[in-house]
Amino acid sequence: MDLVKFVQDEFVTRNELPEFSAGDTLTVYYEIREGEKVRTQFFRGIVIQKRGVGASETFTIRKMSGTVGVERIFPINLPAIQKIEVNKKGIVRRARIFYFRDLTGKKARIKERRG
Repeated sequence: MDLVKFVQDEFVTRNELPEFSAGDTLTVYYEIREGEKVRTQFFRGIVIQKRGVGASETFTIRKMSGTVGVERIFPINLPAIQKIEVNKKGIVRRARIFYFRDLTGKKARIKERRG
C-alpha cells in the first residue's frame, strides 16, 4: 500500500486549487480537445460532494440546464482543468448534499457565507 502512495506522491501532477467544500458554487475551466483544436469550456454549479483521498480525490458539481439537472464528476488531478474559481461559499450542514437533487424553486437556494 505504501508503494501506491509513494508513486502517487512522486509522479502525479498536483493542481494548485482553492479550498472548497460541499455547498460552494464553483466555476471549473477545463480544456476540450476536438481533433487538432483545443478550446476552453467552463462548468458552473454547486458542489454536491467531495470524495476520495490524495490523487484519487474527486468532486461532483451539479447545475441546472433549463429544467434538467446536470451533474459532472471531476478528478482533482485532471490535467485538463485549467483553473477553479469559487464564486460563493455556501452554508450547509453536511459533507454530501444529495438531498439537493430533489429540491426545486426557492427551496433549492443555499445561504451564502459572508466574510
